[in-house]
Amino acid sequence: MRFTLICVILLLFLSVEGQHKAVVVSKSAYDSVMIFSNTQNYDARFIVDSIILCGNKVTKDVIIFRELTFKQHDTIPAYDFIEELTRTRENLLNTSLFNFVTIHDSIVSGGNPSHIQIHIRFVERWYLWPFPIFELSDRNFNTWWESKDFNRISYGLMLVKENMRGRKERLNMLLRFGWDETYQVSYDVPYINKKQTFGAGVGVGFSQNHEVAFRTVANKHENIRVDDENIFKNFYSYLNLTHRPSLYHHHVLSLRYDYYVFGDTLLKLNPSYSFNGEGINEYLTLQYRYSSDHRDSKVYPLTGEYFEGNLVKSGLGIFKDGDISMMNLQGSYRKYWSFFKRFYFSTDWTGKISTSRIQPFFYQRGLGFGRNFVRGYELYVVDGQSFILGKNTLKFNLVPTQVKDLKFIPGDKFGKIHYAVYINWFVDAGYVEDFKDTEGNELANKMLLGTGVGIDLVTYYDMVFRVEFSLNREGEFGVFFHVANTL
Repeated sequence: MRFTLICVILLLFLSVEGQHKAVVVSKSAYDSVMIFSNTQNYDARFIVDSIILCGNKVTKDVIIFRELTFKQHDTIPAYDFIEELTRTRENLLNTSLFNFVTIHDSIVSGGNPSHIQIHIRFVERWYLWPFPIFELSDRNFNTWWESKDFNRISYGLMLVKENMRGRKERLNMLLRFGWDETYQVSYDVPYINKKQTFGAGVGVGFSQNHEVAFRTVANKHENIRVDDENIFKNFYSYLNLTHRPSLYHHHVLSLRYDYYVFGDTLLKLNPSYSFNGEGINEYLTLQYRYSSDHRDSKVYPLTGEYFEGNLVKSGLGIFKDGDISMMNLQGSYRKYWSFFKRFYFSTDWTGKISTSRIQPFFYQRGLGFGRNFVRGYELYVVDGQSFILGKNTLKFNLVPTQVKDLKFIPGDKFGKIHYAVYINWFVDAGYVEDFKDTEGNELANKMLLGTGVGIDLVTYYDMVFRVEFSLNREGEFGVFFHVANTL
């Protein structure tokens, strides 16, 4: 975690400043829009004479222009004018390249259509992150807190260079030691053609562990540790090809190679841990993912909608695949509404179907991993081959977005901060289908329900801090803490 940023944010939580406006429109253009609206003059137009960028010292202009909903010499209907500027600002912020984006205009000549200049000002982020790793090796903070075992800590160094060459490219190098040992390097290029529609990414890595979870008992992982042997090893590499034909649609085709080595002790304790109980599993995975993203923010969305579909085929009949032939289909749909003043509602549905009913332990993923969990069940893992999950949240914006200048920190990259606070009430439901013997996994094949209230702190560098007070169907009450936007 970036401890310096966290400390600063917690201090700022105690202060409140004036509300930060999303888009700044010059009075003359705003008045024009209002006049056209009041007179129902639907033929009124603005012609974009020029677009002026300011503050993008690193980011290339071509990357910025890719996110605009309009271009130079376009004609914009007056009734769409403010919406176009608002959506453009949201697109630019969703690149994760900028902390602040401000848009205003000036009228060059009046009449109908009026000629205008669009001015866009940026506060860029800090793009180089050589920071130490200090991570908990459990599925989440809440499961680690049960044991408070400080031996279950991973440490090391991660070097992340965002926005390489000013073209939104990303270099990631990871050296992690301790509980989870991982070495990885990856490079992503969003655009490799002149039209900025195709991109690519490549990565390679190796991980090994002295201890892993080898089975699930009472819906909690049981671990085995062998001090003088790494009982789990994984070498992997992948190649991604991406296609973004328009602003809000994204296709990814990925080919991944995995080579696993499992220790004898691990397989003796659970012969079903690997494919066919073998000590080596080697296979290719082909994955296609499509997403349509119309949210106002990818970090903490309040309005809009999002759809994602994934088709994954593991085992292509090459290498030592053996009988490995698995296919998963997973989809997610999320809808966000704004209603009344500062009230928001969202519904989030995710489902997964697997063609194979029998899956090895290390491969299968039910609920309890990543963002796929019923709130109130954070301490549990529910094994299974298929699942459906629904999350519904009602939010109130307790503290609207604030902007504060930190006088003691020079520069805008860290010295200018924004934050907002939301309180929420949620109701979740989930169901995992497990075709294996569910003894010791009693939450499978059963409707899971959770409800509770929470408070979210949203701030810059895509950080969200969340505390929730939850009650699940089993009658268990818990207080859970989450970092980053996992919901």
